[in-house]
Amino acid sequence: MRPPTTPRERSAPEPAPESTPAPATHGEAAPDRASGPRAPSSSEPSSPAHEPVTDLSDLPPVRPGRHGPAALLPGLPLLTALALWVYAVRHTDVSRLDDFGLVTALHPAFWAGLAVLTAGFWVTVRDPRRPGGWAAAYVLGLLVMERATQAVLYPTPLYAWAWKHDGVVDHLLTAGGLQTADQVGDMAVYDQWPGFFAAQAALVRLLGVESTAMYMAWWPLVSSLLLLLPLLLVYRTFTEDRRLVWTGVWLFYVANWVGQDYFSPQSVAFALHLGVLAVVLRRYGRSGGAGGRQGQAVWTVVLSALVVAIVISHQLTPAMLAVSLLALCLARRYRGWIPPVTTAVIFLAWCLTAALPFLSAALPDMVRSVGDIGGNVATGYGATPTGTGAVATSWAARLLSGAVLLLAVAGVWRQRVLRHRAMPLLLITAAPLPMFVAGSYGSEMIFRVLMFMLPGAAFFAAAALLPRVRTLGAEAGDGTRTPAPARGGLRRGAGTGGPLLVLLAVTLAFVPSYSGKDRINYFPPEEVALVQRLFDEAPEGSTVVAANRNYPLAYASYGTVGHYWFLEDDRRHVDEIVRRPAATLARDMAGVGSPGRAYFLLTRGQFANSEMNGQLTGEQLDRIRESVAASPRFRLVAENGAGAVYELRPERPGGAQGTGGAQGTEGAQGTEGGAER
Repeated sequence: MRPPTTPRERSAPEPAPESTPAPATHGEAAPDRASGPRAPSSSEPSSPAHEPVTDLSDLPPVRPGRHGPAALLPGLPLLTALALWVYAVRHTDVSRLDDFGLVTALHPAFWAGLAVLTAGFWVTVRDPRRPGGWAAAYVLGLLVMERATQAVLYPTPLYAWAWKHDGVVDHLLTAGGLQTADQVGDMAVYDQWPGFFAAQAALVRLLGVESTAMYMAWWPLVSSLLLLLPLLLVYRTFTEDRRLVWTGVWLFYVANWVGQDYFSPQSVAFALHLGVLAVVLRRYGRSGGAGGRQGQAVWTVVLSALVVAIVISHQLTPAMLAVSLLALCLARRYRGWIPPVTTAVIFLAWCLTAALPFLSAALPDMVRSVGDIGGNVATGYGATPTGTGAVATSWAARLLSGAVLLLAVAGVWRQRVLRHRAMPLLLITAAPLPMFVAGSYGSEMIFRVLMFMLPGAAFFAAAALLPRVRTLGAEAGDGTRTPAPARGGLRRGAGTGGPLLVLLAVTLAFVPSYSGKDRINYFPPEEVALVQRLFDEAPEGSTVVAANRNYPLAYASYGTVGHYWFLEDDRRHVDEIVRRPAATLARDMAGVGSPGRAYFLLTRGQFANSEMNGQLTGEQLDRIRESVAASPRFRLVAENGAGAVYELRPERPGGAQGTGGAQGTEGAQGTEGGAER
């Protein structure tokens, strides 16, 4: 079962302390509001119950804001960048994408705007005179340029998997309830994890729209905004240094290229995952006190509700959450077993009841993959990228991830205080790594592990780009202090040129990593109209045969129409189709019984996916289409610039009935495991 390739709100104000702490003097440390207890002064003994608490803030208090035009100066780069973005999207043509996807199609003004935005953010976030709201504004500007560009440029939603999930929601609305494998075959996996789809069905009814296709193009922006609040809460648990917090947020968003922000259960489950971690980090530490224990009962209810929403929506995220919470228990301040036990109980209860039919069938393959680290990682890259554009964008994505992970290692090594103060976040970052042993997750485990590591990795990577911070208390419990920073909060000689270039490089690398395969992921309106016509005319019991599943509406009417993708069949059978296309396909499709019909569909999206992933070349697919078009066994049903649909004519009396791959359509349509699951 193969998962899809390719997942914010403003931060709530911190609870006000009971009294305003006095500024730290040479003999005492300011209290750490994120952790609760006051850090001991130099005269107080250090004990396990009162560990020395450090604070990563090395900035002087923000000076009173300027008034008049000078107060708006930090916004000039932001406004300039957004103006360049608007100009770029108005002058970008996506009608003819090449193998570099959106990278070569974008107007040069887009790249200039992204560079101006990055430079403006870096200068603003490092200036102690600027309030934190400017950093937040720049991050929101980044999200608009990153995640809204495709929604504005493309007239139809991206990603075949997003269209698949639209089909699942539509089927749920049509069927009026959940169904079993006897009714919908392998697609019943979605009815066994229905949380996301049931919520979307309710939203469709509430909004009064025709389907989720009306808004799912904007889902990457929405799901990215959902991550902002829990991300800020997690980071502010360990520091009040706004430079570190906002630079970490920036790096998280530019390194999150994996593509799980599209219309999928994973996009929401990941935000809930971060929400659970934020609750545990901020409310389940060793703060002591009866009042704190009573308050935890309320937060346990909140945590349980979040975990239930995750468990009923996605298969992998609860397992990732469980290992993260277990890792937190290894930290001295998080010995409470309520969060991991609650998560495990809810997860197991669902697996042993609603999800049991799917897990029973998938268990043998899951057991075989346990411990096969090499195989689990090797299959993570899926099909082999073919062509200059596909190879270049693939390497851009790998280099981007590698750069952020290396920066994270450098941040842990360079900022010594992080190894103590942010140890819980370091454990959460490393926690997903053992999942390589658990399985390949349909050839996608490497991408999922990277995504779940990214929140912590971005935080430590940001520390590598910033000057060495000082602590207000004893550093790492060793009684030493780091020297105070130079005037303005920056250590002498730290410089800004090198870190700015690094930040600019990773920000620009996001575009090819995230949008470099848009030739595969974009379906023009003509292609959508062609496929829509096919499913409007196909009677119940019909089968649609195609090269691969990369076309819109591929799962429309899956309760009544079967699918067969011949490029997912045995390689010998694919070679036979290439040698004798019409005859072989006619034999494969002959098993469809009346009143159903057998259709052959070939579209632009299938060509792009096959060519860029090293399956069949464009010439081979053209030869298959020409053979089908010339065969008397087929008749043309519909055709436009995006593809064509052919129908297999009824078998002549006395003719042999074929037994090809199309007869197993229900099994074929589940080969990716229902995985986005």
